[in-house]
Amino acid sequence: MQQSESGLIMESRSSRFPFPFQPYTIQESFMEALYTALDQGKVGIFESPTGTGKSLSLICGALTWLRDYEEQKKLEAARLLDGPEKKCDAVKEENSTSQPSEPDWVSEFVQKKAERDMVNKLKDEELKRKKREERLEMIRHNAQLRYAMKRKASEDDEAVKLLQLSREGAESETLNPEEEGLIVAEYESDDEATPKSRVCDEDDDEDLEEDHVTKIYYCSRTHSQLAQFVHEVQKSPYGAAVRLVNLGSRQNLCINPEVVRLGNVQMMNDRCLEMQKNKHEKQEKASDSETKRRRGVAKATCPFSGFENLMAMRDEVLVKVRDVEQLLQHGRETHTCPYYSTRMAIPAAQVVVLPYQSLLHASTRKASGIKLKDQIVIIDEAHNLTDTISAIHSAEISGAQFCRAHSQLSQYCERYRSRLKAKNLMYIKQILFVLEGLVRTLGGKVGQNPNTQSCQPGSELLTINDFLFKAQVDNINLFKVQKYFEKSMISHKLCGFVEKYEGSGVNTHSGSKNKENRRTEGLGRFLQTLQNKPTDVSEQQMAVEDKPIMASPMMQVESFLFALTNSNKDGRVMIQRQECLSQSSLKFLLLNAAVHFAQIVQECRAVIIAGGTMQPVADFKEQLLFSAGVTEDRILEFSCGHVIPPENILPIVLCAGPSGQQLEFTFQTRDTPQMMEETGRVLSNLCNIVPGGVVCFFPSYEYEKRILGHWESTGILQRLQSKKKIFQEPKKASQVEQVLSDYSKCIQRCSNAGSGQTGALLFSVVGGKMSEGINFSDDLGRCIVMVGMPYPNIKSPELQEKMAYLDKHMPHIDGKSPGKALIENLCMKAVNQSIGRAIRHRGDYACIVLCDHRYARSGTLQKLPEWIRSSTHTHTTFGPAFASVRRFFLEKRQRPPL
Repeated sequence: MQQSESGLIMESRSSRFPFPFQPYTIQESFMEALYTALDQGKVGIFESPTGTGKSLSLICGALTWLRDYEEQKKLEAARLLDGPEKKCDAVKEENSTSQPSEPDWVSEFVQKKAERDMVNKLKDEELKRKKREERLEMIRHNAQLRYAMKRKASEDDEAVKLLQLSREGAESETLNPEEEGLIVAEYESDDEATPKSRVCDEDDDEDLEEDHVTKIYYCSRTHSQLAQFVHEVQKSPYGAAVRLVNLGSRQNLCINPEVVRLGNVQMMNDRCLEMQKNKHEKQEKASDSETKRRRGVAKATCPFSGFENLMAMRDEVLVKVRDVEQLLQHGRETHTCPYYSTRMAIPAAQVVVLPYQSLLHASTRKASGIKLKDQIVIIDEAHNLTDTISAIHSAEISGAQFCRAHSQLSQYCERYRSRLKAKNLMYIKQILFVLEGLVRTLGGKVGQNPNTQSCQPGSELLTINDFLFKAQVDNINLFKVQKYFEKSMISHKLCGFVEKYEGSGVNTHSGSKNKENRRTEGLGRFLQTLQNKPTDVSEQQMAVEDKPIMASPMMQVESFLFALTNSNKDGRVMIQRQECLSQSSLKFLLLNAAVHFAQIVQECRAVIIAGGTMQPVADFKEQLLFSAGVTEDRILEFSCGHVIPPENILPIVLCAGPSGQQLEFTFQTRDTPQMMEETGRVLSNLCNIVPGGVVCFFPSYEYEKRILGHWESTGILQRLQSKKKIFQEPKKASQVEQVLSDYSKCIQRCSNAGSGQTGALLFSVVGGKMSEGINFSDDLGRCIVMVGMPYPNIKSPELQEKMAYLDKHMPHIDGKSPGKALIENLCMKAVNQSIGRAIRHRGDYACIVLCDHRYARSGTLQKLPEWIRSSTHTHTTFGPAFASVRRFFLEKRQRPPL
C-alpha cells in the first residue's frame, strides 16, 4: 500500500493534530499516514528527510492516535456500563419489528443470547476497570511482596539444606554464609519446572502486567537521538500530560560512584546485581543474633535502592517528562537509583523511550519487563535496521576468554562439589566439555596459558552443524544447556565466585584453611597469568587488552552458545586463528535477521519503521518484512519530499575532471596517480567557488590515507590549504566533538574576517564517525563531495556468505541476484546517509557532487532519495558542471534564501 504526500489529507481534518506551530503540509501528510497505520495495525515504512520535523510529526501523530484510542475505549466502556437495560430493550424491540414472522421461541432465544453477551462484556469491562484502579497500589506493594516471598523461599531452602547436612553428616563441608549465595539452586529436571529462587520473580512479573495501558515503544540508535526525541516531546502539546519513561543501561543511569567507576557495561551490571543480592541477604539476616556475633567484612550494598525512595521517584518519573540527564540529576538530589525507578514505572507508562538493544533483543526485552503484545513500536533511524539486528544477535569471543571461563568453572565445581546436586554437576560438566571443544577448534588446549599457546594462522567459515561436528560437541543438547544457564543463573554465580577469590587465591575465612588454599590458589594463579601480556603483540592488540577485564567471561560464552541454537541455515561460525591462542576467536554471524524480528511484528498492534533516508527499500522489505511473515497488504509506505524549495539544492553527477579524465574509482583505477591528481583538481576548483565549509567523503580510511599522502607529495594539499583550512576526521570518537567545534569556529572566523581562506575543508570517510548523526547545516556544509562509490569489501568471507544465503533463499528480481543487489544497496545506503548531512532546515541550501560516472546509471540514480533524485543533473564534462555550481552560489549570494 503506497501513500504519497499529494492530496493525502483534507483541509477540514488537518487541525485535529495538536502542533506547537503551523505544520508544513508534508508534516500533516506524515501524521495522517501515521494515524492510518496505527489505526489499521499496519507495518509502516516512513521516510522523511532530516530537517522536515520527522520527530515532532511522529510524536504528535502517534500521541493523537493514542489519545483518540483511549477516549474511544472510555466511551465504549461508559456506554456499556450506563445503559445495558436500554440496549437489551433495543435489541428486543428491533427483533420484534424486523422479524415479525419468527416464532416466539426464536425471538426469546435471540433476546436471551443478546442479554448474555451484554452481561459478559460488562463483566469483562468491570474487571478491567478494577484492574486499572488496583494496579498502582499493586506496584507499590510489589517489592514488599517479593521480599516476603523470597524470605519464605529462603527459609524453605535453608530447611532443605539442613536436612541434607544431617543426612550427609561429617562428610559434608560447612560453608561460610557469604558463600551460600554462590551455589546454584537445585536443578530439578529438564522440563518447564522453575527453581524456587525464580518462582517469586516470575509470578510477580505476571502480576505486574498492565494489559489496559496501550503503550508506544519508541527506540532509536543512540542515546543522543533518544534525548533529542524526549526534548521534542517536552516541547510538544502533549509534553505536560503524557506519561513517558526514559530507559537506559546502567552505564547511562547509574549514580553509584562505586559502580560507575568500573566503566565497563558488563562489570557494572555484575556489580549492581551483586549489591542487590547482598541487600536482600542483609535484610533476611537482620534479625539473626548469630550474624551480629560473626566477625568479618560486611558486604557492600547500594545506598540508592531504598524501597520508599524508588516508589517516590517512580511516581515522579510518570508525572513529568525527563531526559537521561534530568533523571540523573533528580536521582542524585533524592539519593535514588534512576535505573530501577524507571523500570518500575514501565507498567503505567504511555510512552517508553529506549535504545535499540533493549527492544530488538528478546532476552533484554524480557529482563527489562517489556511486553509487546498489542502495543505500538516505532523504530527511528532505521535505515540500517537489518544490519543492526544481525549485529545484536551475533557474538564473538576470544581464546583467552574461553580458557578463562573454563578455568573459573572448573575451580567453582571443585570448590562446591560436595554441595552440588547431580543435575548441576552434569550440566557443569557438559559446559566444560563444550568449552574444551570450542578451544580445540582454535588449535589450543584448556588448562594452559592461552598467551603461550601458538596456533596456525588462518580462517574458516562453517555452518552451525559443521562447526558443532568439528568441535565434537554435536552430541550435546545446547537447548537444554541454554535453559540451564537461564534457570540456574550460573554465569552470575560464577562472577560472584571469581570476585571473592580472584587476586589472592587464598580463602581468609576459618575452617580447613590449607585445604581451601589449595583449591583456590590455582584459580588466582591462572587468572594472574592471563594478565601477563605476550611481548610480540601489536599496539592495537595491546590497546584492546588494556580494556577492563570482566570478572568472568561466562556471560559471553552463554551468548555464543545461545547463538549456536539458531537454525543451521540462518547462521555461520567464523573461526579466526591468530599466532597466539589468546588472540584467536570464534565469531557467530547471523544471516537471517527476520527470525528475530518476526516476534515483534507478530505481537505488536502496529510497527512503524522510520528514517530520514530509507531508500532503497526493496531489499529491506524482502529480507526483513516478508521473511518475518509480513504480507504485502499489511505494509504501508510513506515518503515525502523536503521542505526546501527545489532551487536550494544542486545535486550533480560528475563524470569527468578538469583535464577530461573520466572519474571511475574502481579497485583497478582509483590508486593511479592520474585519478588521484584529477580528484585533487576537482576539489581545488570547487574550493575556489564554494563559500563556507566543504565536506569531502572518501570510500575508506585506507584510501583517504593514500590519496592525502599523494596530494601532499604533489603540492595539491598545499593549494587546497590556501583556500580552505583543512580538517580531518579523528580516529578516536572522543575527539569528534573537538574537531567539529574547531571546524565550525574556523568557518565563522573566515566569514567575518574576509581573509584569504574562504572557509574550511573537512575530510571524512563513508560509514565513519561523521557520516551519520552529524549536522552540517548552513555554512558548515555548503558542498558535499562524494569521491567514488563506497562498495563494501566483496572479498570479505562474511559478505560472501551473506550473498550466497540471499541468492539461495530470496527471489531474483528483474533477473538480478539478491546477492549483487545487496552490494549495490549497501553502497547507496551509505551514500544517502553521507550526503544527507547537508540541508537541515527550510532556509538551508547546498551543492552535492557525486564524483564517479557510475552514479549516472539509471538503476543507481533510482536508489537516491526522491527529493535529491528529482533535482540531479548529470554532466559528462567538467566545464558545464563547474559553471552550474558557480551560478548556484552567485544566485544565493545575491538573493539569500528565506
